[in-house]
Amino acid sequence: MSADRPFALTIAGLDPSGGAGILADIKTFEQHKITGFAISTANTIQTENTFCEIQWTELSFILRSVETLFLSYKINAVKIGIVSSLDDLYQIVSTIKRLSPFTQIVWDPVLKSSTKFEFMDIKDRVGLNKILSKIDLITPNYNEIEILFPGFISKDIRLENEIPVDILLKGGHNQPAIGTDRLFLQNEVLDLFPTDKKCFEKHGSGCVLSAAIASNLSLNQSIKEACTNAKIYIEKYLTSTSTLIGYHYVS
Repeated sequence: MSADRPFALTIAGLDPSGGAGILADIKTFEQHKITGFAISTANTIQTENTFCEIQWTELSFILRSVETLFLSYKINAVKIGIVSSLDDLYQIVSTIKRLSPFTQIVWDPVLKSSTKFEFMDIKDRVGLNKILSKIDLITPNYNEIEILFPGFISKDIRLENEIPVDILLKGGHNQPAIGTDRLFLQNEVLDLFPTDKKCFEKHGSGCVLSAAIASNLSLNQSIKEACTNAKIYIEKYLTSTSTLIGYHYVS
């Protein structure tokens, strides 16, 4: 294993199509010259077009995997994807922070599949805030942000400092400005604008974006830098093919 490559970890589902989940994350890590590790939270039966079934991994197995990796490696960043419940997410992030307080955590809150299969039910608001206080960045889209924080989009953006985590609000569903992401930091709000390149919808694009951010954080970039550079990467991915599965490359 190369000594000069930083380590990053993805904790997410296994998508057999490779377009999303840990397979997509590992491809992204590799393109960023990151040594990537993966822990599967679930096996799924799906293609880029259809979601059929999910089989969750037992939490104790996930936590033992986390402990084994963190006791062996200095992991700079973790990307978390689908998990079965808020309680499982709390246990995972708490274990990471106990073993390695410096490790940065990016949560891509995949709450529903594109076919409306629900992965996680958000009801415990107090528990949610406890979890978010241990996470460095979340990357919801416009539908997910309204599930996590009802009324978020209609509020004055300055009120969002009450939320104990930085937020990259993905702009794929931003109707007034499609493709413009909004980065909510504790004392600053930034718009990340798209280029004029023709982009195509991709299965798992949110996974790729959050993995790219985690890669950049592993390279000691700030959250602002990590998100800005990840947007460049995801645009290359979105323009790579006209199909739902894209190519990973840096050029």
